[in-house]
Amino acid sequence: MSGEGLINHCIVTAAVMKAVAAKLGEDQEKWEIIGILHDIDFEYTGGDMTLHGAEGYRILTETGVPEEIAWPVKRHNYERYGDSKTPVDTALTAADNISGLIIACTLVKGGDLSTVSVKTVTKKMKDRSFAAGCSRDRIRMIEDYIELPEFYEISIEGVKLVKNEIGLV
Repeated sequence: MSGEGLINHCIVTAAVMKAVAAKLGEDQEKWEIIGILHDIDFEYTGGDMTLHGAEGYRILTETGVPEEIAWPVKRHNYERYGDSKTPVDTALTAADNISGLIIACTLVKGGDLSTVSVKTVTKKMKDRSFAAGCSRDRIRMIEDYIELPEFYEISIEGVKLVKNEIGLV
């Protein structure tokens, strides 16, 4: 991965994954790694959703990455593989989408993450034209494990831990 936007997206997704893992009593380091690696093939596949995920899986397994990390990377392409209800798969698709929503909320507030609240995210979730690429339905799937307001709070707090890495205030 080389594009700054893609790298930042993966850092934010990883931060959310780590925070959700802590809430669910899962392996925080493993989930964080899954978040970092989830789009490892995105530039390689050119965003081709018929290849995305499968190529990431291939890259990871060929380099010796364990199945428990490589499989969720493959599975997060729900357009190709359908829905999965496992905690890690659900968290990854939710984190993948909430990351963009939180960053967009931050950018409209001048890049100051401290001004983004649960109320901000809740309001922007209702506005489908705002950060239109973020699937609200994929975010809502986390409700099988965590109520949405708590997920927003956990996600915001996770992003705060990496804000300097991605150039936010």
